[in-house]
Amino acid sequence: MASQGGVTAQQYEESVVIEGVKHIVAVASGKGGVGKSTVTVNLALAMAAEGYRVGILDADIHGPSQAQMLGVPEGVRPQQAGENKFKPLESHGVQAMSMAFMVDTREPMVWRGPMVAGAFQQLLTQTAWQDVDVLFIDMPPGTGDIQLTLAQKVPVDGAVIVTTPQDIALLDARKGIEMFRKVNVPVLGVVENMSLHVCSQCGHAEPIFGEGGGERIAAEYDARVLGRLPLTLSIREQADSGRPTVIAEPEGEVTGTFRDMARQIAEQLGEQPEGGGPSISFSD
Repeated sequence: MASQGGVTAQQYEESVVIEGVKHIVAVASGKGGVGKSTVTVNLALAMAAEGYRVGILDADIHGPSQAQMLGVPEGVRPQQAGENKFKPLESHGVQAMSMAFMVDTREPMVWRGPMVAGAFQQLLTQTAWQDVDVLFIDMPPGTGDIQLTLAQKVPVDGAVIVTTPQDIALLDARKGIEMFRKVNVPVLGVVENMSLHVCSQCGHAEPIFGEGGGERIAAEYDARVLGRLPLTLSIREQADSGRPTVIAEPEGEVTGTFRDMARQIAEQLGEQPEGGGPSISFSD
C-alpha cells in the first residue's frame, strides 16, 4: 500500500490497544505556527465541558507546550502508578501527559528521530490513563518520526487538521490529510484558525491570511469544516497564562465555537452523553 518509508495497512492493523482510553483523536498540522496546540487544548477543555472524560498527550517532544497552556507549574512531576507507569497530571478537569513533566524544559532535547519516536511511545503506553473517553494527541508539525510511530502503533479513531487560510499553510495541511488517508484514519474535519481579524479599536474585519482556504481543502478531501476561529490577542494570551479561552471565557463566542466543534467530533466518534445530559460513563 505504501512505498519505502511509508506505512502499510497491515502495520496499522497490528497497533496496540491503549488501556484506559476509549477513543484517540490526533490533532495535526502540516506546518508550525498555525495554532495547533492552542486548538488542541481548547478542544479538549470543550469536550470536557460537554461532559466527557478527556485526556491530552503532548506529542511534541522537542517543543512541548501543553504544560504551560494547562497551567501546570514548572517542575511538577507525575506520580508512579505501578512498576512501569505514571499517573497523568490533571488540570482544569483534563488528564495530561507531556515530556515537559519529565525533563527541564529550559534544556534543549538534542535527540535523533528514533529516540524521539521511542519517547512518544513511552509517554503513550506508560501513562495510566483513567477511563478516558477521548484522548487528544497534540502532534508535532510535519509528517516525520512521531507521525509514523502513531500510524504504526496506535489505533487512531480520527484526525483533526488545523490550518490557516494562507496558501502555504494549506499546501502543508494537504500533506497531513494525505498521510492519515494512507493509513485509513478518517479526517474528522478541518479547523480554520486565524480566519478573520477584527480591529479592537474600530471594529473593522479583515481576512489577513486570506479567506475560504479551510472550505477549499475540506471540499477537496470530502471533509467538513469543524469551525473557524478569529485572530485575536485574547486567545493567545489566555493560553499562555494557563487559562485557555474555554476556561477564561466559558460563555464567550469563541468558547461556543470550540464546544460546537467538540460536539461534532463526539458525534463522528459515536459518543453521546447518556440521558440527554452533559455526562457520559466510560464503558467498553
